[in-house]
Amino acid sequence: MERSSLGLKIPEGMIDLLPAELAQLEELEGKAISVCKNWSYQKVATPGLEYRACVEPDADKDDHLYKFFDKNGHTLVLRPEFTTPIARMVATRQKGGQFPLRFCYSGDVYRNDSARYREFRQVGVELIGSDNDIADAEVIALAVEIMKTLKIRNFQLNLGHNGIFSGLAEEMRFETKVREELEDGIARKDMVKLEKIVSSNDLPEPAKELLLSLPHLTGKEEVLDKLQNWTHIKPIGKAVESLRTIYLYLKEFGVQDYVSLDLGILRGFSYYTGAIFEGYLPGIGVPLIEGGRYDGLYADFGMDYGATGFAVNLGLMLEKAADFELDKADVLVYGQSPGAVIKRCRELRKSGKKVEMALGFLTDADARNLASSRGIALLEKIESNK
Repeated sequence: MERSSLGLKIPEGMIDLLPAELAQLEELEGKAISVCKNWSYQKVATPGLEYRACVEPDADKDDHLYKFFDKNGHTLVLRPEFTTPIARMVATRQKGGQFPLRFCYSGDVYRNDSARYREFRQVGVELIGSDNDIADAEVIALAVEIMKTLKIRNFQLNLGHNGIFSGLAEEMRFETKVREELEDGIARKDMVKLEKIVSSNDLPEPAKELLLSLPHLTGKEEVLDKLQNWTHIKPIGKAVESLRTIYLYLKEFGVQDYVSLDLGILRGFSYYTGAIFEGYLPGIGVPLIEGGRYDGLYADFGMDYGATGFAVNLGLMLEKAADFELDKADVLVYGQSPGAVIKRCRELRKSGKKVEMALGFLTDADARNLASSRGIALLEKIESNK
């Protein structure tokens, strides 16, 4: 039956990858995982399907999940990220493990939202079992090392802390709706929206000034001095001290020049509790790297562990990577005797050669043209079945 017009399309946010594109993606993925392993991160895998109760335990909460039901009526979802599934895995299979654990991963994630990519490949790490600032510095330094190894130029990492806004919100006792609107305005750096919310709520003048300044508090360590009048609030004071320490460690790692402070960063996933960071490339308006500390997540699984990590969107990276040359066959084998051609191809492959076998009879001219179009340097003609 002939396909309808819809049958010739792919769902919004999905992509096809041709051989050169897939080869480039896999090369980026392989190099990134290799860097992680050099830093003693061991690769793990989780299922593409999870129960919704794992990924989002609040059944009434709006989400951007791809959902369906199994034969028992349980709601299943395509994984939207790896951090929560790995937390589930640690809680069920690693309770007696030696902490801290260093895990890395790669695989596709799925998000049913308005983003350009609804399915994309992620590479990332989770450092589980440490609440020390040096753990945050390590994963940030590792993220920089991956970008350098992949020869991604002009990237910038921005570092903030969830405790700054959350500390202010608790001190001011924001209502839930007001807090959510403020978070959205600050995260998007939408000053029109932010000014409207601030002006319509009865807040102390210093709090209004701080809220309006957060999206602009970017730069190096001196940015933290702007919060000196707020460090008496315990969460804010702790956040400032943590950022100073992490930033110092980043200098020791030799990556401080790649990282700027941005006190207006607020991450989308609700589990982030401490230092948070994002990586950007010029011309791309969404983060290439997303990461941070999520000490509260493991408590949801009955384990009191601090943890931090990040994920890299390889789909976005593919757009900015240098042109990629597909790995070509070494030799084209052709001839009049199919059996002899097959035998010779097997011999060459066994010796380590990459071989393309002609399917059917080719003239010498046809063979030269085919090899030229494929970028194959060598031809081997089999005269007879030996």
